[in-house]
Amino acid sequence: MIHIMLHQGFPGKGTQVIPNFKEQDWNRKSPEKHAGIFHFRFWCLGEWMDVVIDDRLPTLNNELIFCHSNDRNEFWSALLEKAYANTAEAIVDFTGAVTESIDMAEGKYSHDIIEQAKLFEDMMKVQRRGGLISCYIKPMSSHDFEGQTVMGLIKGHAYSVTEVLMMSLGKKLMSCAKSKKLFMIRLRNPWGKKEWNGAWSDESDEWKNVSKAERKKLGLMVENDGEFWMTFEDWCKNFTDVDICRIVNTSLFSIHKTWEKKTMCGQWTKNPDPLLNRSGGCSNHKATFLQNPQYVFDVKKVEDKVMISLQQKDRRIHKKEGTGDNLVIGFEIFKAGVEDNREYRMHTLKIQEKVATSTYIDNRMVFLKVFLKQGRYVLIPTTFSPGIEAEFILRLFTDVPSKLRELKLHKPRLRCLDIVCGVPQRVSQIKIFSVEGLPGQDRDGGKCKEVVWHSNILSNQFLGQVLMTASPSDPKELQKLQLRGRGGHEADEMPGHITVMAVSSDDLAEL
Repeated sequence: MIHIMLHQGFPGKGTQVIPNFKEQDWNRKSPEKHAGIFHFRFWCLGEWMDVVIDDRLPTLNNELIFCHSNDRNEFWSALLEKAYANTAEAIVDFTGAVTESIDMAEGKYSHDIIEQAKLFEDMMKVQRRGGLISCYIKPMSSHDFEGQTVMGLIKGHAYSVTEVLMMSLGKKLMSCAKSKKLFMIRLRNPWGKKEWNGAWSDESDEWKNVSKAERKKLGLMVENDGEFWMTFEDWCKNFTDVDICRIVNTSLFSIHKTWEKKTMCGQWTKNPDPLLNRSGGCSNHKATFLQNPQYVFDVKKVEDKVMISLQQKDRRIHKKEGTGDNLVIGFEIFKAGVEDNREYRMHTLKIQEKVATSTYIDNRMVFLKVFLKQGRYVLIPTTFSPGIEAEFILRLFTDVPSKLRELKLHKPRLRCLDIVCGVPQRVSQIKIFSVEGLPGQDRDGGKCKEVVWHSNILSNQFLGQVLMTASPSDPKELQKLQLRGRGGHEADEMPGHITVMAVSSDDLAEL
């Protein structure tokens, strides 16, 4: 709530949250039009939910008790707070965006200049594209809460980031000359007073190095209004945690980067039958981990930036029963080897490679941003402990369509034509570890499937293949095989070797 209140111009930008806000505003000329009710909307587990409230607000000595504005004639923040209290991490519910929480110490941002520059660029993009950013200093104890640091910052307060930019220093002698740039960030204290008193605070000498035109452009005001500037480096050193709320652009008509979004609604549900149980807990519980919902998606580009958001349903409605706390949730991503045809659930982890793991935390939303290479992946969302039931929504953002879908079947269904064409009898998994000794092989080697090809701009060149047995009794170990030409086992040898591992089973639901 605090961050939404502090974000300048929110009512204008938040027409999804406050629909027809001009019509809902008080009309002095026609007070009879006011019906005594207000309409708000909140994003809840993938859908916008309408909430209607009356205009009664709690007061004490003619003053609003809870959320209020400095302007005594402005009530939208108090009404918004009441509407939200009537619903069952607030920024997500207000915007439908995805939120990333950053531990500044864990990310080494306080001392790593390269990481600082990456974060600055990312935050500048988020801020310019309508995203919301807040930060705070984590208190070391309850006694430390709302304590003030020697630099004037309040511990435990959610400071709103209102600007991220590169500021010009000094005066340019010529229009074509370049001035020195400084990474700067502007914050606002929710109290509306008590500001940063270090470098670049309102009355500091550093502002003498900034031209009047630049100061006017920045809107610098020397007063204790709770808003102040810092260098990005000082900000990284003084704040411990950051929440970045990204408004992910999925519009087809935009000058900015757009994303392909795929959304899946799911549930963790208990069942005594292992094949039907969907509440297996995290990978610490090896016996039940794969008894969770499983989703498969494809990365079509050579490498793609993938953003994943897992959000659990708000549980505060169950507080009276003592079960209103957030669950500890997270997810894991596995590379399906060369299983580009995987359409069935995984039952054992033999050759699949774990490529990414989110943090496991008791937040409403868990977010991960990761670069993945071309291929097929299986994503498994879980609660930390097994046997817990809850609803969730999974959102996947990629550069090109990912074909995200849930894996529901354990093995192929029998069809009428199977009587004629044959029923599947055996399932095999193959993982290729390396291809060596190819003619003119570059650092990336060949493009490998069951057959080895060399990929170039004009055409694909056949380089060899291998035929191998797929018996459940075969040893489950690496095999280095000679590449051969087209044909059977007696085909001519081709330059190069391929190292693979194969696992087979006559139980179609085992792998």
